[in-house]
Amino acid sequence: MRTVVKVGFMALVLLPCAEAEGPAPVGAAEVCFTLAGEDCGAFAVARIDAARRTLLVQAYNFTEPRIVAAVIAAARRGVAVTVLIDKITAYQRGEGVDAVAAAGIPTFVDASPRIAHNKVMVIDGETVLTGSFNWSVSAERVNAENLLALRSPALAAYYAENFARRRSLSTAYVRAE
Repeated sequence: MRTVVKVGFMALVLLPCAEAEGPAPVGAAEVCFTLAGEDCGAFAVARIDAARRTLLVQAYNFTEPRIVAAVIAAARRGVAVTVLIDKITAYQRGEGVDAVAAAGIPTFVDASPRIAHNKVMVIDGETVLTGSFNWSVSAERVNAENLLALRSPALAAYYAENFARRRSLSTAYVRAE
């Protein structure tokens, strides 16, 4: 069975995934499910580690230490990284936002909406990571979540435009004392 999903100005064809170990390729996408024996944190880290030019991160929760470390490592190897968080993110226990800001990564707070609930990464203008998966420990260990890696420059551009729009309405992150 094929499912055609329209996303903005484009359509993706998603095929049902057969029982597989680890994230399964689905058409032009890869998908990972938590609580299904899959490690979505590692799934995200592998894609972050592949970044060579740019990494745009939108986060509601940002506590998964492997993901935080991978974002910092990307910046250290010369990837232009920008992080955009929700206003409550900095106040959550185990938060990684202080670490990315301390690493010199431009970090901003999207405080104008009630909740900036985006969970998105745009990698090199080619790949979008998104889904219900917060970049958090709870998402990996106790929540039923999904994470998609969508390889499409057109879709990545659409997400990057939204990132720029949200960034323009945001303020620089200042560590809460």
